[in-house]
Amino acid sequence: MFEKIVIANRGEIALRIQRACRELGIKTVAVHSDADKTLKHVLLADESVCIGPAPSVDSYLNVPALISAAEVTDSQAIHPGYGFLSENADFAERVEQSGFVFIGPKPESIRIMGDKVQAIKAMLEAGVPTVPGSNGALGSDPETNLRIGREIGYPVIIKASGGGGGRGMRVVRSEASLLNAISLTKTEADVTFGNDEVYMEKFLETPRHVEIQVIADEHGNAVHLGERDCSMQRRHQKVVEEAPAPGISEEVRNRIGERCAEACRQIGYRGAGTFEFLYENGEFYFIEMNTRLQVEHPVTEFVTGIDLVREQLRVAAGLPLSFAQSDIKIKGHSIECRINAEDPKTFMPSPGKIEAYHAPGGPGVRVDSHIYSGYHVPPYYDSMIGKLITFGNTREIAIARMDTALNEMVVQGIKTNIPLQQEIITDSAFKAGGTNIHYLEKKLGL
Repeated sequence: MFEKIVIANRGEIALRIQRACRELGIKTVAVHSDADKTLKHVLLADESVCIGPAPSVDSYLNVPALISAAEVTDSQAIHPGYGFLSENADFAERVEQSGFVFIGPKPESIRIMGDKVQAIKAMLEAGVPTVPGSNGALGSDPETNLRIGREIGYPVIIKASGGGGGRGMRVVRSEASLLNAISLTKTEADVTFGNDEVYMEKFLETPRHVEIQVIADEHGNAVHLGERDCSMQRRHQKVVEEAPAPGISEEVRNRIGERCAEACRQIGYRGAGTFEFLYENGEFYFIEMNTRLQVEHPVTEFVTGIDLVREQLRVAAGLPLSFAQSDIKIKGHSIECRINAEDPKTFMPSPGKIEAYHAPGGPGVRVDSHIYSGYHVPPYYDSMIGKLITFGNTREIAIARMDTALNEMVVQGIKTNIPLQQEIITDSAFKAGGTNIHYLEKKLGL
């Protein structure tokens, strides 16, 4: 096991990683920007290193500074958390070339799954169901592209191969609009992602967003940890997540989960990862793989009893998985609400000083947050300031506990989205389960 690692992130995920390290007896080095010197994990770390000014590009995305921090502290590995450089294959490669362990997948795995076209090809070879589409990059021949559109059937969606986070995509509802949409998306993709490759897929009108959590080691073992439903979204950003997904049978879960695990074995995947699917009319359609820890990993931890960050550290250190597929049993239900420093009506960020903070508690309640009374929420980063997670033997109990916890939670001095989360949790359609990815936006009139 490692003796010391660098946590190349900030906020609640940095604190989460630090807690797992303490359990394993690993010393931690907290890197931070000028704006983050009072972060909770920085104050609690064995060592800390300032890596630059507030803007991410000068600090958390500054690869030479991160490598230097590992060198000057004699660390052995770097954990990227999520966001920032966590899915950057070049960063993972630089880490390993510098003699450190990247706590995540191998660079080649990140490259394969980060390129949507290559990822779809890999999934088809592994037998993972994909959305009907071009199954590869679109060429420059107009007639061929029109033919592909007719074969798929309208509406279709044009996606950038290097896109993500809801960017680099355009819905096309008629053949007359197709060629112009392809041209526009290629131009945008080139400017935004430095890669003008695009592909075409069937556009599903009312799908749910269901994802499969996997983890694999370098000894050929790969296990799936069930599914999560992340359909409650706004502008392709998840707001509420839960596990297991309502209405998915154990038989279906195991069938799709095993295909994902087999895909990991075929591409030699190492570490934690998530296969994201659109789910409509009882069918799964692969859309992408996130080659990192997910924000919503706590709901999976609750229903499986597996500490995913601890397992990430073990796998990165070369140890085999501490469990087999037969050991995984999904028990109870868990829900996560993302708590953001933002206006609940306009969604504008709300940085500033937290005058008072009270975390909820009680049976089946977990709070992953770095904030405290007197903490200043900086304006430079993502607005998420914490995650509220509840667990119950049934979905109804998990919802009831979330409703209570949201009412107990106090964050004063800034605006938060707690009122929005309260509205979602008490919504009759959410309580019934199975809402699609467009439900929240329609409810909010967006």
